Amino acid sequence: MLLGHTLLGSGPSPVVVMHEWLGDSSNYDALHPYLDTAAHRFCFADLRGYGRSMAQAGDHTLDEACQDILALADALEAPRFHLIGHSMSALIAQRIAWLAPTRVRSLVAITPVFAAGFPADDATRAQLRAVATEDDAARAAIAARTGHRHTRPWLDFKLNKSRQRSTEPARIGYLQMFTGTDFQRDMQGWPTPMLVLHGEHDIPVYREDALRRSFGACYPNVRFEQVSNAGHYPMLETPVFLASRINSFLAEQEAS
Repeated sequence: MLLGHTLLGSGPSPVVVMHEWLGDSSNYDALHPYLDTAAHRFCFADLRGYGRSMAQAGDHTLDEACQDILALADALEAPRFHLIGHSMSALIAQRIAWLAPTRVRSLVAITPVFAAGFPADDATRAQLRAVATEDDAARAAIAARTGHRHTRPWLDFKLNKSRQRSTEPARIGYLQMFTGTDFQRDMQGWPTPMLVLHGEHDIPVYREDALRRSFGACYPNVRFEQVSNAGHYPMLETPVFLASRINSFLAEQEAS
């Protein structure tokens, strides 16, 4: 069974878009009017246990997610495609680039997890598990990742998007995936063109200094851009700017 997905655009260039841990593909709904749909065909995919794939059971492993996305690209008749990943799905995107190097044309990594995974000791894993299962913990994590700048109605909106559009087993499974994965040795020197977008108000592990130490030390064709006035969720916080940066980067890759 294919992953649930939404298609947007009629352009010749396919783009597969993946979501983060606490939200499904509807995170990107606000971008739809601003994406270059004449140049690209966007496929917004829902991983198993999320959104249009909520009914699909799975192991929620890295390999499973990669094979699901590649199968979706096959069904779209997309032998080559661009990839967009947000947070944990940027980790998946990096692995797909390694598994299918002739297929992935470029990668946009939004507030991304690096190929070494999210650093988490036992205490941090326990805190993250609480985020997956307890609403107050999730609301606090969302607030921290947006610089404590947004009021309760927006925090509740983001929390509800997580709880209503994903299953608890999927959230716990993917938590184990992104905290227990490390394939950075495979990626050293990997040439895929990459744009890393980081939020001005995100937590330190997702800010530019940390990302330059990880992505910058590994990938020779990476560039970094800050998304001002946003934290970990620029597709929700600054959708016009994010769509514009995606359009510009993809246009550059097409031209080259």
